[in-house]
Amino acid sequence: MAMSLTRRRFCLSLALGAGGAACYGLARLRSGRRELLSYSQTSTALGTKVEVTALHSSQTQAAEGMKAAFAELEQVEEVMSLYRPHSQLCRLNREGLLRQPHPYLVEVLTAAQELAEKSSGKFDVTVQPLWKLHESAAKQNRSPSAAEIALAVQMVDWQKLSVSKDLIRLQRPSMAVTLNGIAQGYAADRAKAALQSHGVEHALINTGELTSLGRKSCGQPWRVGIQHPRQDDAYIALADLDGRCLATSGDYATTFGNDHNRHHILDPDTGTSAAGFASVSIASPSGHLADGLSTAAFVLGPVEGERLVKQLPGVDLLGVLQNGRLLRTAGFPISRDEEAGV
Repeated sequence: MAMSLTRRRFCLSLALGAGGAACYGLARLRSGRRELLSYSQTSTALGTKVEVTALHSSQTQAAEGMKAAFAELEQVEEVMSLYRPHSQLCRLNREGLLRQPHPYLVEVLTAAQELAEKSSGKFDVTVQPLWKLHESAAKQNRSPSAAEIALAVQMVDWQKLSVSKDLIRLQRPSMAVTLNGIAQGYAADRAKAALQSHGVEHALINTGELTSLGRKSCGQPWRVGIQHPRQDDAYIALADLDGRCLATSGDYATTFGNDHNRHHILDPDTGTSAAGFASVSIASPSGHLADGLSTAAFVLGPVEGERLVKQLPGVDLLGVLQNGRLLRTAGFPISRDEEAGV
């Protein structure tokens, strides 16, 4: 496999195997007496490239499932985008409240608040003022001052975000929400449910976070590469998706300076970039939980992050510390081919 592949394309190529980029083709997997065909579709959503591959015996049924999956992705974008001024999230941030919110937004924010409580507030969707501060300072080739950070921290408090099916309210002036730490995983959940509702039993969904159904074309588990946080063209391990979802947060993804010390994973208490981990990958029963937990564990740090993960059923962690050491819980789905080396 070519080592010049981008991170997302590289990981998906591992999972699909040769010929995975084709729109459709004969697959080797048999389900009962049916021979399954492979169908792939690519689009953009939530600021990233999205790819879905499904294996199914019926082209019509697969096409319907794909259409429904991408409709779900578009709906999540319409509700949760920070870049569409008419989205419900943008309206909430502008006006400080949102009446009759979309059920998807209520569901995601409820899950986010639950994770905030479990992580002692280290997962906090109200960090958007901090993000804007660091992004603005980076464009000016500087770091935010201590006074600027202190002011922004005052606008961050998950407990001042109230969520109900009828009303979402930001209880302090200048508060704002970002769902960049959970929306991609939630989008994968919605796409997976849409495929299942159309009878698709084998699929790989990549929304920036990964989730799978069944098996890939050769009958083996969907196998994906986990990006090395310090080498763009390498991976730290292969993971066999075992029906769970996989999400990774890393200090390399978006930086505010020339090194990895100033990055986008911000501690809501200090207002600065979290330290301790270089990357955290989470395997979880749902995409939104994997997505949110990868951020929460990163901010908590190795000791508290591992402790949180071990409290949650069906959840495992593979982390790379800043010193290069690996931290792995026992159930993380490392490929059997990789077991001896991790």
